[in-house]
Amino acid sequence: MKIKKELTDFEWQVLKAALTIPLGETRSYQWIARRIGKPKAVRAVGQALRKNPYPLIIPCHRVIKSDGTPGGYAGQMDGKKAKLLDMEQIIVRRIKAARRL
Repeated sequence: MKIKKELTDFEWQVLKAALTIPLGETRSYQWIARRIGKPKAVRAVGQALRKNPYPLIIPCHRVIKSDGTPGGYAGQMDGKKAKLLDMEQIIVRRIKAARRL
């Protein structure tokens, strides 16, 4: 499978950091920037997430603004981030409930 756009090392670092965000949880663009050792690169983090070639695998929807709002460097999200996160949180609750059985 060929990636449509070649990504830079920085962009891959951002995507790799996004992969560490647990199911149903969120982290900020600032958190990603700090995690990759580039604390001032918040806007660049957003741009890197916008180029995510694997949005179903690399959870860029888990990355939000520091104030808790969805953000949306990929354009208007129309609540899609919130819906995906809601679904993930339901899955997490069901997994936790199943563990108690």
